[in-house]
Amino acid sequence: MADQEYTLPIPVADEASKPFFDGANEGKLMLVKCSQCGTYRLPGRERCLDCWSTESEWAQASGNGKLYTYGIMHQKYHPAFADETPYNYAIVELAEGPRLVTNIVDCKPDDMKTDMPVEAVFDRVSDEATLIRFRPTH
Repeated sequence: MADQEYTLPIPVADEASKPFFDGANEGKLMLVKCSQCGTYRLPGRERCLDCWSTESEWAQASGNGKLYTYGIMHQKYHPAFADETPYNYAIVELAEGPRLVTNIVDCKPDDMKTDMPVEAVFDRVSDEATLIRFRPTH
């Protein structure tokens, strides 16, 4: 478990995303891979966006990507984030193609740049949950 109690909201897996979250708990970034054409996608999409096939399998992704875009949140829209602001939210384009909403860690806001290379890190926030975040690669 994390060194201190994690007080922010934690995503809850549904049937479609359970392998994604189970993979995170094992230190793996899992994506859905089309069995017909090999295109990767995030869970929750029933069909491949390229060939429209419904045949797929779960596959481990590299964990590498680039910062597609980001923002710095200064507003306190949820009480749990009162002590966390400002914080960043980011969209990372994975090497496999899909874009994942996440946070960038180990990087000052002024050092964040679009297209900078990043790699997945696994933040164990509770006994049951690990969040996938990203850090710059140098």
